[in-house]
Amino acid sequence: METLITNTQDNQRKVTEEELLSAIRTIMLAIGEDPEREGLIDTPARIARMYREIFRGYKPEYKPAITTFTNSAHTSEMVFDSGEYFSMCEHHMLPFFGKYYFAYIPNADGRILGISKVARVVSYCAAKLQLQERLCREIIEMLSEALDGTACGFAIVMKGKHLCKSMRGIRNDGDMTVSYFTGAFKEDSDLRREFFNMVQMQ
Repeated sequence: METLITNTQDNQRKVTEEELLSAIRTIMLAIGEDPEREGLIDTPARIARMYREIFRGYKPEYKPAITTFTNSAHTSEMVFDSGEYFSMCEHHMLPFFGKYYFAYIPNADGRILGISKVARVVSYCAAKLQLQERLCREIIEMLSEALDGTACGFAIVMKGKHLCKSMRGIRNDGDMTVSYFTGAFKEDSDLRREFFNMVQMQ
């Protein structure tokens, strides 16, 4: 049977498919359901398949290859990108999702990103139990590493709706916005303002 790898800070443990299915059935029993009733018989297997997909961020083999190119035009102006993301809150294992807005300043004598790869990095970093603040940082760190730390600055804003707030507890709209800046974006307030103006235009 296929095994799932559970990562902890201290070790790695292989979890068998049957252990996972059993755990899911136990949860179903705990909430008052009957895992043997007709509509639920195949649910543990469906959840196991879903977990392998939405938590692929724990598997190094799914880490995207980040294409970079020589900055032959010596571009040193802001490059902007935006898109959607989906992740899972580590506090309640409920989804949070929304839009990201990303920009960076290339090094005129360095390399530039294949911009389509930004979405792949966002998707990979989001595919595990996350905090929105940490997710911003991990995305920028991975992209900065791909450019060997030569980019002049990075900016990201992530707007998210957290179902752990919308579905439970105080049951409000669950909206949260997080930003993270490095280099020129951190040091230059005019550049940050230009970035935020572009975010508002989206």
